[in-house]
Amino acid sequence: MRLDKYLAETAQCTRSEAKTLLQKGRVTVNGAVCKKGDTQLKDSDTVAVDGQPLAYQQFVYLMLNKPEGVVSASTDKRDTTVVDLIGDAYPRRELFPAGRLDKTSTGFVLLTDDGGFAHDILAPKRHVSKTYTVTLDTPLTEEMRQGFAEGVTLADGTALSPAEVSALSEDGLVVRVVLKQGVYHQIKRMFGVYGAGVNGLHRDAIGGLELDKTLAPGQWRELTAAEVAEITTK
Repeated sequence: MRLDKYLAETAQCTRSEAKTLLQKGRVTVNGAVCKKGDTQLKDSDTVAVDGQPLAYQQFVYLMLNKPEGVVSASTDKRDTTVVDLIGDAYPRRELFPAGRLDKTSTGFVLLTDDGGFAHDILAPKRHVSKTYTVTLDTPLTEEMRQGFAEGVTLADGTALSPAEVSALSEDGLVVRVVLKQGVYHQIKRMFGVYGAGVNGLHRDAIGGLELDKTLAPGQWRELTAAEVAEITTK
């Protein structure tokens, strides 16, 4: 990789900013000042800015606690998107949400620039689960439990894979739902088959990784390699 491109991706700066760093002699390669942006780096090279080594990340993986009213998209002409919430933290990355939450829903959204990973966790054959807390306008019934377990057939005839639903509150109005597929407005449509409406929906986990409870709505953080691996464990 060229040195200027490496700087842009690891120091999260523009090519022109990288050029300025180089011109001012603030960049070293293996301890020696280097001012040539077209220098080709080897895997074993150590690059530093102002004496601080840089670590190259091939891909970025972020956990975001999506607030209500924000859309799960990279760009939108009318509404704030989940990518907008990241601001300018990753100017050289083309981040996108791996999977979606409705505008009115909240909770865990995974943002990444790793298209292969996103495809893998969203592929029906991988069966990566997603866990939700759902608030209903009518109590959970045994008919709903059995129907979810067997696989709900939606009003349009779409037959869904089996899912799990269990009560979280004594009155049965707050429930946990675990899905292993993704269909447009799936949870709302599933409960709609039984005449129940959804008043609130919050995604708690993707695969084996739970949303960090210290993240307030709108906040985000990078995932560790171990956390990325946890996503595919369930």
